[in-house]
Amino acid sequence: MSRTLQIGGELFLTAGVVLLLFVAWQLWWTNLDADARQREVVRNFARGLSGPAHAVASQPEPGPGQGNARPPAPAVASEPEPGAMIGVVYVPRFGTEYARPIVQGTTPAVLDSLGLGHYEGTAMPGAAGNFALAGHRQTHGAVLDNIDTLVPGDGIYVQTRDGYYIYRFRNSEIVLPSATDVLLPVPRQPSATTRDGYLTMTSCNPRFGSQERIIAYSLLESWQPAAAGPPAEIAAQVARTVGGG
Repeated sequence: MSRTLQIGGELFLTAGVVLLLFVAWQLWWTNLDADARQREVVRNFARGLSGPAHAVASQPEPGPGQGNARPPAPAVASEPEPGAMIGVVYVPRFGTEYARPIVQGTTPAVLDSLGLGHYEGTAMPGAAGNFALAGHRQTHGAVLDNIDTLVPGDGIYVQTRDGYYIYRFRNSEIVLPSATDVLLPVPRQPSATTRDGYLTMTSCNPRFGSQERIIAYSLLESWQPAAAGPPAEIAAQVARTVGGG
C-alpha cells in the first residue's frame, strides 16, 4: 500500500509539472514566437510599400472659384487568396508599439502565427459592408488581448498597399459562438443594406476561456491614399515599423 501511494503521488506530481509546462508554453512561448514572427511580417510588408512612412503636409482648402473638391472614394482591393497579406492594423489604445498583420482567412495556420485573420467573404477595407477580423486574446501573439479596453471614438487604422483606412470604435458586446450574424454586412441585422463601412473584430471571451465571443464594432470614418503618408496619430509608429525600431 505504501509503495502504491508513493507511485501515485509521483504520477500526480509529474502530471502537475507537465500541466504547468503546457500552460507556460501556451501563455508565454506561443506569444513570444508569434509576436516575433508578426513583427517581421509587418516590417517586411511596410518596407515594400510605395508611400512615405511619414505624414505629408495637407493641401490647402480650395479657394473661391476653385470648386468644392471632394475626397476620392476609398480604394477597395479584391479579396486575396487564403494566407495572403492584406495589410497592417494600428490601434493606439493597445499601445504605441501595436502593429499587427491582417491575413486572409481564419484557419489555425493564420490565427496561430500570422496575426489577425480576415473572414473570407466579408468586405475588404474601405468597402461598404462589414470588414470582419478574428484574433486570439491570450495565446499565439494575443493580438486582441486588450479588446475590452477600447473606448468609443478610439481610432483603428488599417494600412494596405492602397492607403490608410480610419475606423472609429463605437461599441462592443458579448455573444455566444453561434452568433454568426455579427459578420453580416450590417452586423446583427439580416435584412439591412448599407453604404457604410464597418470593421468588426472578434475574439474569445472570457479572457482565459472560449465559452463566449467578444465583438468590437467600428465604423469607417475616412481614408487617405498611400501617397499622403500615414495619419498623424500613427505617423511615428509607422516610421518606427519601417525603420525596424
